[in-house]
Amino acid sequence: MKRLFDFTASLVGLVCLGWLIGLLAILVKRDSDGPGIYAQPRVGRDGAVFTCYKLRTMHRTTVSAASHETPASAVTALGRRLRALKLDELPQLWNVLKGEMSFVGPRPCLPSQTVLIEERGRRGVLAVRPGITGEAQVQGVDMSDPVRLAEIDAHYVKNRSFLGDLTLILQTVAGGGRGDRVRG
Repeated sequence: MKRLFDFTASLVGLVCLGWLIGLLAILVKRDSDGPGIYAQPRVGRDGAVFTCYKLRTMHRTTVSAASHETPASAVTALGRRLRALKLDELPQLWNVLKGEMSFVGPRPCLPSQTVLIEERGRRGVLAVRPGITGEAQVQGVDMSDPVRLAEIDAHYVKNRSFLGDLTLILQTVAGGGRGDRVRG
């Protein structure tokens, strides 16, 4: 049921919001040098690496690192707004449609975040598809504390349900969580 929901909702989302994703990508490109859509390797289900898509919110020259390791000065003016409204995540509808991600699940991390990958592996978190949003994000927990994050992700995996996922989606849409924070 979860995959059917993910597929259907992401297809509808892409059809209805494709114009917005395109417009925002153009605005991002006009706002700063570089592509409008950012592609980055992330760790997915069973530890497989996939290409995750987002609207670019940082300057093109920013080193690829976890958000909490990136200085706030790396985020563009438009990027701050996109991140605050969580619009930078819209291109991930394509990842959901392809089956690499789900709407709800543990946020996919970078392959370089080995401690988080190990902690998630130990707790069985890598057995599920990563999500656009998740329990940890709604609680405001980011990847700067890999052990705590893996514990919350494991709690989600153990207790996940379709109704619980819908609740997390609604909490995210209503402004739950603070998104990926950058270094102050």
